[in-house]
Amino acid sequence: MTTTTWTRRGACRTADPELFFPISHTGPRGQADTEEAKKVCRACTVLRNCRADVLDNPPEYGVFAATTPDERRTLRARRLNPN
Repeated sequence: MTTTTWTRRGACRTADPELFFPISHTGPRGQADTEEAKKVCRACTVLRNCRADVLDNPPEYGVFAATTPDERRTLRARRLNPN
């Protein structure tokens, strides 16, 4: 499946884009905002495709594939050094 094919089916396409770019991922408000974005991602039918793409081409900011920038860095590090 090409990137353009699966991205058209993403649950995020119908959500407010600002939801995926909380001001912070920490603190009570930041955690709540981040969790709300992650909920959309977790319910998405193309999460697996999105996660693979995001780990190959990680965006610097925002919630993508139900991950924050810090979580993406950790996942990429594990992927590069599985030991």
